[in-house]
Amino acid sequence: MSAEDLENYETEMELQLYREYRDVVNLFSYVVETERRFYLANHVDLQARSADGEVYFDLTLQDAWVWDVYRTARFVKNVRVITFKDVNVEELMKSDDLQIPKDGELGSFG
Repeated sequence: MSAEDLENYETEMELQLYREYRDVVNLFSYVVETERRFYLANHVDLQARSADGEVYFDLTLQDAWVWDVYRTARFVKNVRVITFKDVNVEELMKSDDLQIPKDGELGSFG
């Protein structure tokens, strides 16, 4: 396999992963980002803990999807992550939460 074939394969795998993400993102309530992974989840429990003066995060996710091009099974029932690095948790806006104004109802600017 040439370097170009390998690059094309990796690009196609990443595109397939993005398409899967786009198809499943509306099934989840939260986006969670750690230093190693990106997750979608419906339940997130994040606890800051300390041991020997060091602070770490104990993260538990339920009903999750893992952004990982090399995983064959990206849907996971339970995930537990212990990390000393930052954790970012964002609640996703559901499409029914978004109110789009009707034509001509944007108001005036300026």
